[in-house]
Amino acid sequence: MVSSNSELAYNSKIEGDVVVSRADAVINWIRTNSMWPMPMGLACCAIELMAVASSRFDIARFGAEVMRFSPRQADVMIVSGTVTYKMASAVRRIYDQMPHPKWVIAMGACASSGGMYRSYATLQGVDRIIPVDVYVSGCPPRPEALLDALMKLQEKVKREPSAHNLLISK
Repeated sequence: MVSSNSELAYNSKIEGDVVVSRADAVINWIRTNSMWPMPMGLACCAIELMAVASSRFDIARFGAEVMRFSPRQADVMIVSGTVTYKMASAVRRIYDQMPHPKWVIAMGACASSGGMYRSYATLQGVDRIIPVDVYVSGCPPRPEALLDALMKLQEKVKREPSAHNLLISK
């Protein structure tokens, strides 16, 4: 009769604490749990963006509590509010300064489609100058909607091949 503590038990001295995974899965897991947002607060949606960092909504649960105001240290640009043509070149320049891989969330109706402003001075969606990964609807959207967008972006990043992103950055 075999005792329960002999051959059938897990032997940590032989097998060790080894985790086997794919490099893509590990790299993307790290990226999804440490996204540093670059807040581009251009109008009233920026107030809701600030609320997301408060203790009530706690964006830190998703690893995005480190708001970076330097594009060189940011992974995610959150464009919140009305983008005017005068501001469009600055938004594009800041996006270009972000290192790869980088992602964009368009927060609110104005950033997504120009909102209620159909004028010569307003860009009808930030996706005309930079690629957008996730759109958040609302005027202004609630902080929960931005958290949902962040979770959607994390799911997108988990599916990306990380080797592709490494090739782009060179």
